[in-house]
Amino acid sequence: MSVDIAFFGLREPPFNPSPDPRFLHLTPAHQEALAQLLYGVEQHKGFILLTGEVGTGKTTLLHALLERLDESTAVAFVTNSMLGFEGILEYVQEDLGISKPGDSSLAQRLFAFQHFLIERRRSGQNTVLILDEAQDLEADTLERIRLLSNFETTSEKILQIVLAGQPELRAKLDLPELRQLKQRIGLRCRIPPLAPEQVRDYIRTRLRVAGTRDTGLFSPDAVARIAQFSGGIPRLVNTVCDHCLVFAYADQVRRIDRRMVDEAIRYLDDGDEPRRPRATSLARLRGARVSWPVVAASAGVAGLALLGTAHPDLMWRALDLGASSVSHLARAARALLPL
Repeated sequence: MSVDIAFFGLREPPFNPSPDPRFLHLTPAHQEALAQLLYGVEQHKGFILLTGEVGTGKTTLLHALLERLDESTAVAFVTNSMLGFEGILEYVQEDLGISKPGDSSLAQRLFAFQHFLIERRRSGQNTVLILDEAQDLEADTLERIRLLSNFETTSEKILQIVLAGQPELRAKLDLPELRQLKQRIGLRCRIPPLAPEQVRDYIRTRLRVAGTRDTGLFSPDAVARIAQFSGGIPRLVNTVCDHCLVFAYADQVRRIDRRMVDEAIRYLDDGDEPRRPRATSLARLRGARVSWPVVAASAGVAGLALLGTAHPDLMWRALDLGASSVSHLARAARALLPL
């Protein structure tokens, strides 16, 4: 179902899953992690580690980092963790616009990369490699990426490397074959799940950025249930809230309570459509080959069938507007068109 977000006073959907940094809600932990990332890149710290559970907003935070870097910083952002080292190197060179001969060897490509980094540093420019979902990289790939940090001057690193991933990445760095990489990590950042009160602020932030002045769209009980179900994981908060907006729009209500959140959670857990009638379900009847008495019965309003026979446009409008309007118009139908 497509939701008319203007119904809630919104300019745009507030709970999209895309990592839009405009919607970033900076808790103290997010602020600290972002500050460390920015400091590590600008101060040429080499390797920087960012970890957090699935859905805690690591990628969104990385995009926020990109927005805060000045124009003298070139960034290669690798999101495909299934690539091997040579695939990553080729991707980075393409992303940074490094020219290379058609049949160049690995040694020639590494030399071209090093030359590119040195020339940029001589011009006072910085270069950053971001590897997202790094927990899925093979240990051999991570070790070969470590060797890229050997590109340096006598005083500083000329390539800053951000490894971002789930907590499993920390465990992988404890492997004996990766002990040299672990020793080279200059900064470590971690994003924890949101606390219950932070879930409330997170929801309000996204609603405010999306354009509404009514940041109390979700009742306190609804927010508490969302926090309980999501465990403070922003991605799950987004998913539940988005489903609640769909259900609220279907019912033509502008305030979401705990009952509606419970219904959204049941749908997410079981995949079952809500059992109670909705305007969207009724709207699907438009053009369907059913008798008006059946439609009236599905709406739960006596006399609606006769209204549809006499005034079909009014009937469909009533169905689209929801149960309260249906009941009102049905009462008018009984007065005007006695059964």
